[in-house]
Amino acid sequence: MSFASDGRGLGTPLPGAPAPTRRVNVKPLRRLIPYIGRYRGRAAAALVALIVAALTTLVVPIAVRRMIDFGFSAQAAALINSYFSVLIAVVAVLAVSSAMRYYLVTTLGERIVADLRADVFAHLSRLSSGFFDTAKTGEMISRLTADTTQIKSAVGASVSIALRNLVLFIGGTAMMVVTSPRLSLFVLGAIPVIVLPLVGFGRAVRKKSRAAQDTLADASSYAGELIGAIRTLQAFTNELMATRRFAGAVEQAYQAARGATKARSVLTAIALFLIFGSIVVVLWVGAQDVLSGAITPGRLGQFVLYAVFAAGGLGELSQVWGEIAQASGAAERLFEILDVEPEIKAPANPVALPSPARGAVAFDRVRFAYPTRPESLILDGLSFAVKPGERLALVGPSGAGKSTIFHLILRFYDPASGRISFDGVDLPKADPADLRQRIALVPQDAVVFASSVADNIRFGNPNASDDQVRRAAEAAHAAEFINRLPEGYETQLGERGITLSGGQRQRIAIARAILRDAPLLLLDEATSSLDAESETLVQKALTQLMQQRTSIVIAHRLATVLSCDRILVIDKGRIVEEGTHAQLSSNGGLYARLAKLQFEAA
Repeated sequence: MSFASDGRGLGTPLPGAPAPTRRVNVKPLRRLIPYIGRYRGRAAAALVALIVAALTTLVVPIAVRRMIDFGFSAQAAALINSYFSVLIAVVAVLAVSSAMRYYLVTTLGERIVADLRADVFAHLSRLSSGFFDTAKTGEMISRLTADTTQIKSAVGASVSIALRNLVLFIGGTAMMVVTSPRLSLFVLGAIPVIVLPLVGFGRAVRKKSRAAQDTLADASSYAGELIGAIRTLQAFTNELMATRRFAGAVEQAYQAARGATKARSVLTAIALFLIFGSIVVVLWVGAQDVLSGAITPGRLGQFVLYAVFAAGGLGELSQVWGEIAQASGAAERLFEILDVEPEIKAPANPVALPSPARGAVAFDRVRFAYPTRPESLILDGLSFAVKPGERLALVGPSGAGKSTIFHLILRFYDPASGRISFDGVDLPKADPADLRQRIALVPQDAVVFASSVADNIRFGNPNASDDQVRRAAEAAHAAEFINRLPEGYETQLGERGITLSGGQRQRIAIARAILRDAPLLLLDEATSSLDAESETLVQKALTQLMQQRTSIVIAHRLATVLSCDRILVIDKGRIVEEGTHAQLSSNGGLYARLAKLQFEAA
């Protein structure tokens, strides 16, 4: 079953991300080093605690050897007592250092992942609109949550366990050589046979883990879309279809995870057999040496314990290697996002926009096509100018390019050719953030967040006081319905404002724009969702608001543009008519036909 609706295969890089090479990159976790470097003191303390815990473990076999060699006679009782006293102290050091290691490493993992999540989200918020034309929201959420959790597990546990067992392996191997060089040759000779399968299977595990994570991200993306449109889903009675499709996606994710787990299981089985099989062989050879008097029983016991430590450390490494490989795949997916460069960004030395702002906008022979449809030209040589304080209306059929003009003014995209300026400054020369701070937008599809009414209005100006929020709501004629809500301005709205009517959401969006108090006002069908009474009230508020600033209005309902100073009629990306309502109505062109259809129907 093919699940991804956009045709992207598993592991396909994000739009704008560097193309991956065929060779599997086994080192993406290295890019976490700068994050660890921010907390180098905590990382160093954790490393010290880890080494202390491992070294105290390596002390135990020495005491065991001496007890075996000296025997358990009454004469050796005092010696045995002293050794056990030392072992109690060793155990205490081991317990304290292990606890410190766990605390420091776990909190370090939490801290690094928190920073990484914040950085990825901040980077996402700065990416250009073209990125989100193809990227799936659910997949981005999956990378921010599931993938960062996988990294937290690795950094907070797996890496710590791996380092601890690496120290045990190295320390145990060194002490084996000190204890019996001859027996050590048998063990060391088996290491290449053990390590090579680990490396090979580790790569396979990482590939399968990446596939599982990508499949789960696709399933999460689809689920997010369905839950966000649950009413539409139920209205069309497509619950069964959606359930089957999601179940199929989840099954795909399960099969991918099962494949990764199977590879890890095979890796673990092979590693453990090779490791402990070599110990059995060495133990048999050592028993022959004890019988011949080449070594003492205590020294053989010491050697066996060190071999167990070394083998156990290597065996544990084989198990956590799979987890680290999974985290490596997750890190690769996250850094794919961080590697995407925004197409729209501030120049190295941006030109300052004039202050105070006037809100003048000019288009000069602008041609534009959306990146996802480069062959379809939306604007074709468009030229016009809006003077400071002017009220300009954009009218035309759907798909004529009116909303695209707003996108270009906000510099969500750059034109293929031509020039766009704001207050005389070409947009590519200005800082996009500085430009957008001077613009207030009321979109056709009003966005309401799952927070309080006041916070939604304050989105237009985060520093606004409660009184300013209330005045903006009153100006947008939203205060009446807000005061009827259970907690007034502190009422929590559902996700996307689902508990409000379309007209109420639109009035909150208008209040947000009023609060922004920007010199340029962009109204995209700002009254499209209002009933006749609300439209009249809001239109009065907008008329008063537009008198104080430059305004560009998009409207299909021509009654909303009668008060504008000038009307541009757009068709197929070009200006086909220009004038006032009275002039255009008498010309007999496209505007006259649209006006006749609307006003006669009314």
